[in-house]
Amino acid sequence: MSSFRIRPSFSHAVALSPEDARHRLLQTLTEQVKDLEVRNFPGFIGLHIPTHERRYWSPRLFLSLEATPEGTTLIHGTYGPEMEVWSVFLYGYLLSGLISIFAGILGGAQLVVHSYPWGFWVVGGMAVLATTLYVGAQLGQKLGAWQTFRLHQAYQVAIGQPAEIR
Repeated sequence: MSSFRIRPSFSHAVALSPEDARHRLLQTLTEQVKDLEVRNFPGFIGLHIPTHERRYWSPRLFLSLEATPEGTTLIHGTYGPEMEVWSVFLYGYLLSGLISIFAGILGGAQLVVHSYPWGFWVVGGMAVLATTLYVGAQLGQKLGAWQTFRLHQAYQVAIGQPAEIR
């Protein structure tokens, strides 16, 4: 279950129509897997760790169902943190990237005018911040590995077939 990706995922083809696959997943998850929260949205299904067990590093699994030309369904599963935690990482990466770009431009301009290029120090600081965010994401994955396994096992029980995480 351990991966160096920020958001591990899988793709799995099943010999059911998207409606039948959705019905089978929802029915089995609600009947047989009682220890997880199942949320049904248009276009995807969300599997969450129950609130009383949830921690900052707890994963959730989003399943999107896509019809194929052969009449089967391709299920894409993506593991990741809850939205509140994911937004911290998203905005952290966006801000560090934007600040790095502008600081790099400033540092380049400072070099052109033969001034001390302190803007490059800001770029280095933002690289450290982005690296810290990545290491934090990896640490969260390691802490939540057992819960990720529970989510994946619940999916496999619901669909009745094994699926390998990439």
